Amino acid sequence: MSKVVYEGWMVRYGRRKIGRSYIHMRYFVLEPRLLAYYKKKPQDYQVPIKTMLIDGNCRVEDRGLKTHHGHMVYVLSVYNKKEKHHRITMAAFNIQEALMWKEKIESVIDQHQESQVPNGQQYVSFEYKSGMDSGRTASSSDHESQFSAPEDEDGSRRSLMRRTTIGNGPPESVLDWTKEFDAELANQNSDNQAFSRKHWRLLQCQNGLRIFEELLEVDYLPRSCSRAMKAVGVVEATCEEVFELVMSMDGTRYEWDCSFQYGSLVEEVDGHTAVLYHRLLLDWFPMVVWPRDLCYVRYWRRNDDGSYVVLFRSREHDNCGPQPGCVRAHLESGGYNIAPLKPRNGRPRTQVQHLIQIDLKGWGAGYLPAFQQHCLLQMLNSVAGLREWFSQTDERGVHTRIPVMVNMASSSLSLSKSGRSVHQSAFSVDQTNSANRNSVLLDEDSDDDDEFQIAESEQEPETSKTETDVKKTEEEPAHNIDLSCFSGNLKRNENENARNCWRTSDGSNFKVRSKSFCDDKRKIPAGKHLMDLVAVDWFKDSKRIDHVARRKGCAAQVAAEKGLFSMVVNVQVPGSTHYSMVFYFVTKELVPGSLLQRFVDGDDEFRNSRLKLIPQVPKGSWIVRQSVGSTPCLLGKAVDCNYIRGPTYLEIDVDIGSSTVANGVLGLVIGVITSLVVEMAFLVQANTPEELPERLIGAVRVSHIELSSAIVPNLESD
Repeated sequence: MSKVVYEGWMVRYGRRKIGRSYIHMRYFVLEPRLLAYYKKKPQDYQVPIKTMLIDGNCRVEDRGLKTHHGHMVYVLSVYNKKEKHHRITMAAFNIQEALMWKEKIESVIDQHQESQVPNGQQYVSFEYKSGMDSGRTASSSDHESQFSAPEDEDGSRRSLMRRTTIGNGPPESVLDWTKEFDAELANQNSDNQAFSRKHWRLLQCQNGLRIFEELLEVDYLPRSCSRAMKAVGVVEATCEEVFELVMSMDGTRYEWDCSFQYGSLVEEVDGHTAVLYHRLLLDWFPMVVWPRDLCYVRYWRRNDDGSYVVLFRSREHDNCGPQPGCVRAHLESGGYNIAPLKPRNGRPRTQVQHLIQIDLKGWGAGYLPAFQQHCLLQMLNSVAGLREWFSQTDERGVHTRIPVMVNMASSSLSLSKSGRSVHQSAFSVDQTNSANRNSVLLDEDSDDDDEFQIAESEQEPETSKTETDVKKTEEEPAHNIDLSCFSGNLKRNENENARNCWRTSDGSNFKVRSKSFCDDKRKIPAGKHLMDLVAVDWFKDSKRIDHVARRKGCAAQVAAEKGLFSMVVNVQVPGSTHYSMVFYFVTKELVPGSLLQRFVDGDDEFRNSRLKLIPQVPKGSWIVRQSVGSTPCLLGKAVDCNYIRGPTYLEIDVDIGSSTVANGVLGLVIGVITSLVVEMAFLVQANTPEELPERLIGAVRVSHIELSSAIVPNLESD
C-alpha cells in the first residue's frame, strides 16, 4: 500500500438490504490518490471492496444527519464531477469523526488542484464558432473541477476555504439572522448602515448572559409579536459538543432548557432540514395561562470557520395540527449561532447566541406585556443552562453518539396520516424541483477575510490613491465610450427612489484587497470600474436561457460592431418560469498581460478559482438583509458557471439552481424582490502582490424589480 493519509472504521451508508437491520461497518483508507474501503483492516495485497480515484474533479457532499437503521449518523458522500454516478458514501456516529474525514479528503483534493494549476498560469482560450449547439456544450465547466483559491497566508490555512453543500439550503423565508452578525463584524468600522450595530441595544445582564433587544420597529407583524431578543454567553465546550446538545430532543434537554416540556420529529426533509413539534413549559401563572406549543422548520449548517448555525421558523404541517389543551404560538424567527473562541487555560470556549422573535398568541400575549417578556427571558436562559451543564459534566473525553429523535407519528399525539410533506408555504414547488434537478450538490466558497478590514479613518488616503492610479495605468486604458447606442429592456434610472430599473453602483461602496493585502489583510474602497455597464436585460422563458450574447441586436453585438470587447454576465434564476438578468460590461480593449485579460483568455479552471461576487442589500426587509449578507463569494466554486468565449466577448452563465444553498436563499429573495434594492459587484480575485490591488470589473444596483416586466427573448438558433 502507498502512503496512507487517513484511515479508520466508518459506517457504510448505502441501500438497505431486505431482512437486514444492522449497521455495516467498513474500514476506509484515504491515500494521496485513492479512497477505498474494506471489510476489515487491510493487509498486503488485499483487494478493496470499492475504490475511487481522488483528483481535482472530486467533491465532498455533506448530507447532514440521517436516521440509519435506528441510529443517527452524519453522512458524507465523495463523488467525481465527471462521473456523478460513481460515488462512495460514508457516515459516522459523531460529528467530529465525520468532519475529520471531510477535512482530510478536501486537503487531498486541494493538493491535486494546486499541482495541476500552479499560480493559475495555464490558459486555454475557447473560441465560439457558428453552428455550435446553443446548449451547455460550449464549455467544460459542467465537466471540469472548480479549484480552491491559492493560499493567502504563508503556509497557513487558506482564508477562502471550501464550503461543502449543505442540504437543500434554508427553506423558503426561514430567517438566517446570523448573517447580520457576521456582517456587523466585517463592517463595524465601515459606513454600511444596513448592518449597523445600532439595530440592537443591551437590555440587561442576567445569569451571566447579555440580553439584547432589537431596536427596529416593524409594521408587518402583529402587536402581540415581540421584538427580536437575543442572549449571548460563553460556554466552556467545543462547538461540536454544544451543537449536539442543542440538536437533541431527548431527556438530556430537561437538564439545561427550562422551557422544554416535549419535542418530537414531524418530518425529516433532508440531512439539514426537519419539521419539529415542540411543547413549551412556561412558568408564568400556569393555572391561568394555557401551555404553548410550536410546529416549526429547523435548518442547520456548519460554516467554514467551524461555527454552527441553527435556524427556526414556524410552519404549518398536515401531520401536526393544533393540539388539545395548547395554544399554537408563532415563531417568527429564531435559533442558535455557535461560534468558536480561543481556548483559555487549555479549555475550549464557544460563544453561543440564542435569538427569538415569537408571538405567544392568546389573550395573555395581547394584553399582558409582562407575560411575553417573562416567557422570552425564560427561553433565552437556555444559554445559561448550556454553560452550567458543561461546567458540571465530567464526561467530556468520549464523543457521544447523536441522539435519535422520537417520531411524532409514533407518539401518543393525535396525528393525521394523509399528509407526508411540508406545507407548500414552507418549501416552494419551484425550489423542490430545482433541488431534484440538481441531485449532485456543489461546493460553495466565501471570502471570509473581511474580518481583517480596518477603519476608514485608519486608511491612508495617499496610499489608496496611489494604488488606484498604479492599477489604472496597468489594466485600464484611457477611453470614453458612447453609452447612448446601447439599450436593454430593463430601463436605466439614476433616481434614488425609482422602481424596476438599474444604475451603475459606486465602486467605493465595496471593499477589495489592497496592494499590501498579502502582508496586512487590509481592504480599501474599490474605486473606478475596469469596464462600463452599458445595458441590462430582464428575460423569462419556460426553459433555462443560455448564451444570450448570440441574440441579434443585444448590447454585446452592438459593441462588437463598434470594435469593443464585452463581458456578459447572465444570472440564471430557476423555477417553473426561468428568469435571467443579463449585465453587459464593455471596454475598448483588454490590456495584454493584465489579470482581466488572463481571466478572459484563461481556461475554465482558472476562471472558476477567480471570479468573485460581492453582494449588498441597501434596502430590504430585516429578514432578507440578514439572509443575503455581504460576504464576497467565489462564484465558480459556489455555483456552476458556463463560460462562452466569442470573438469579441466572454459570456458567463451563472446557474443559481446548481447550488441548493444559493437556491435556498433565492427562494427567500424572489418572493419579496419588488421591495428590494440589491447591489452586485463583479471582479477577478487577485492572489499575488503582482496582481494586487483588486479592481472591479463593474458594479450594478437594481431597484424594486417586477417579475412581470421580464420578456421572452428571441435567440438566434444557428
